[in-house]
Amino acid sequence: MSTTLTRSRGAARWRTVDLLTAAVLGVAFGVVFWGWGVVYTALTPVFAAVPFVQSLLSGVWLLPAVVAALVVRRPGAALLAELVAASVEALLGSHWGFSVLISGAIQGFGVELAVALFAWRRFGPPVAVLGGVLAALLEGVYELHAYYAGVWTLPFQVVYVACFVVSGAVVAGLGGWALVRGLARSGALGAFAAGRDHRRG
Repeated sequence: MSTTLTRSRGAARWRTVDLLTAAVLGVAFGVVFWGWGVVYTALTPVFAAVPFVQSLLSGVWLLPAVVAALVVRRPGAALLAELVAASVEALLGSHWGFSVLISGAIQGFGVELAVALFAWRRFGPPVAVLGGVLAALLEGVYELHAYYAGVWTLPFQVVYVACFVVSGAVVAGLGGWALVRGLARSGALGAFAAGRDHRRG
């Protein structure tokens, strides 16, 4: 899928299919989140011994925002999908309860910021990676203040956030872009510019 230019005039106009797709992506990823949360919780002893592993696996939480931004290409799509995913996860019985909505908002905002920096005109791998990086950076800093304030030394905190950023870039950024490319190849994105980009090669 090539790096794409989208006309700014229509960038802010939401169609019904855009809203439904962002919501469906959020629901689907919410179920994934719930399952991933079970695995994540089971790995708590590993995280206690090697906390950096925790942040290296955290890019998964950022995927709905990146995927929705690349598919829907409308301001707010990343935030909507991430909040829906967090809500579904919480309703299914998240280990973290409804506090995941805070993380969802932060992560969605990070991806929104990345796409906004390019005025919703570019949706290639660099933008996907930047979205993953900014979402991970913001979420990592939030987690340090919310869960680990006064627990870890500064160097430890820096490494934790750095590992989160790497996961955001690779798992959410490149992984999200690859997922969208696969969906486009399957023909599932025919109603979107992402699907048309793939057909053009």
